[in-house]
Amino acid sequence: MRKWLDGLYMAAGVLAALAMIGVLVCIAAAIAVRQLAMHVPGLDSYAGYCMAAAGFLALAHTLKKGEHIRVTLLLSSLPERLRRRLDTFAFIIGAIIAANLAWFSCKLALDSYTFNDISTGEDATPLWIPQLTMAAGTVIFFIAMVDETLCRLLGRPHSNTQEAALHE
Repeated sequence: MRKWLDGLYMAAGVLAALAMIGVLVCIAAAIAVRQLAMHVPGLDSYAGYCMAAAGFLALAHTLKKGEHIRVTLLLSSLPERLRRRLDTFAFIIGAIIAANLAWFSCKLALDSYTFNDISTGEDATPLWIPQLTMAAGTVIFFIAMVDETLCRLLGRPHSNTQEAALHE
């Protein structure tokens, strides 16, 4: 199961990186067509969709690599037992918040599909398509939060490098 979960987080990270490349391509294309006095509708919107996809798809990978912002100053000043309890409590709260975020992201994409909601820009993209990346990213993030919470509750070693440095 660990190998599958790590593969899921890595796949989401790779998709986030591809979405960042999508931002670059859309912006470069917008600059190029502007210089050629042409117009391609929706390039700015697609760049925005790619940027949102990159942000949401990177959440789980970033968490598992220990790159999310944390208040380690407080944690490092606490005794080991209290530090573990506070850290576990924070992950439980984080998992609850991530569950809500995932639920409402999926609901938003489903509602957009149901009501045939389209963007207000020139591209008229069905909004459920870019919202799928947000829903997928938040669901994978929720899985990662539950994974990290369970690791802490079971006393398993942490997978990220920044947190290991905190304990040294």
